[in-house]
Amino acid sequence: MTTLKSKLHDDLNAAIKERDELRSSTLRLTLTAITKEEVAGKEKRELSDDEVLKVITKEAKKRREAAEAFAQGGRTESAEREKAEGELLATYLPKQMSDEELERIVAQAVQEAKAAGAEGPRAMGAVMKIVNPKVVGQAEGGRVAAVVKRLLAG
Repeated sequence: MTTLKSKLHDDLNAAIKERDELRSSTLRLTLTAITKEEVAGKEKRELSDDEVLKVITKEAKKRREAAEAFAQGGRTESAEREKAEGELLATYLPKQMSDEELERIVAQAVQEAKAAGAEGPRAMGAVMKIVNPKVVGQAEGGRVAAVVKRLLAG
């Protein structure tokens, strides 16, 4: 069975052979982030595919935020580069959930939380606890939180 990490390594080697600078540098940085995570604890360990996905998600988010910052700063070329790196990383992530799908799951969770007696600001945490495991890797936290807030206010 091929792990996600070994797939990244294979893709990096292919990118180097093809002289694909964008892919090779993006994958190199991502593999470095994965290695950093593996040696972060008390002892070195191999990350599971789920953990590797978390690292890739974090890296992709960094690229999106950097692209926005560069775009606002008028640095179009840097923004494009960051955006391209983010899109490349996104190809390794599970397909993102549609807004309709996310809204349906959140609406269900809001009903569950309210039925369990969660109200007001406390309801937010209760709803997030129900929603998060269902959307892990398929919808970003900020996006989820925005929908939860909107539906709770609704």
